Amino acid sequence: MFTALQPQRQCGVCKQADEEYQILANSWRYSSAFTNRIFFAMVDFDEGSDVFQMLNMNSAPTFINFPAKGKPKKADTYELQVRGFAAEQLARWVADRTDVHIRVIRPPNYAGPLMLGLLLAFIGSLAYLRRNNLEFLFNKNVWAFSALSFVLIMTSGQMWNHIRGPPYAHKNPNSGQVSYIHGSSQAQFVAETHIVLLFNAAVTLGMVLLHEAATSDLDIGKRKIMCVAGIGLVVLFFSWLLSIFRAKYHGYPYSFLFG
Repeated sequence: MFTALQPQRQCGVCKQADEEYQILANSWRYSSAFTNRIFFAMVDFDEGSDVFQMLNMNSAPTFINFPAKGKPKKADTYELQVRGFAAEQLARWVADRTDVHIRVIRPPNYAGPLMLGLLLAFIGSLAYLRRNNLEFLFNKNVWAFSALSFVLIMTSGQMWNHIRGPPYAHKNPNSGQVSYIHGSSQAQFVAETHIVLLFNAAVTLGMVLLHEAATSDLDIGKRKIMCVAGIGLVVLFFSWLLSIFRAKYHGYPYSFLFG
């Protein structure tokens, strides 16, 4: 692993990737199948900048497999931005390159069960306190908002993040430039899904305002304001969504070829 962990580098992704890398290395070190077939090593930019220069690397973190014989091939460089840096993904890559299968063992994490327990306790308490008035369970606006929130979360790519474990963003250690939108259609950053979720929510709000402007019983002045605000939200945020699409899918807008 080639990384930049010093505080002055401000590489948050490096710290997250380092945690996953340590989990993978310890899973192999304390495995019953442990052998000396592979070794895990780390080079920090501030301690081994000459190594970075020798390998012509200008970004971190980077994972490279050095085979026992010969030089590393293209496939020996891990596709971090495509596959993410989760220990499980790294383990699959290690198995592909070395035929050594590592069973990832993570330290126990009680945050998930604790949050689920608190949520269930909150719902149970709310139902108990309002046991004589449960009309809110039949409120169509509550269910519509809940369903819409779920749709926005899923369509923005949150499940992909959960499976692949991509970095939140990417910071070039040399230029310091931070990228929040991945330049490829094959991968994404966590920040990118948050941006897409926000834009989709704004477009949805604009459509709701347009619908209310056309069907509500408010006075004409307020309906005009709602109509203008709705059109503005749809036009502005949908154009930004198209800009992101164009940045990821090169060649857009597409054109038809007639022979």
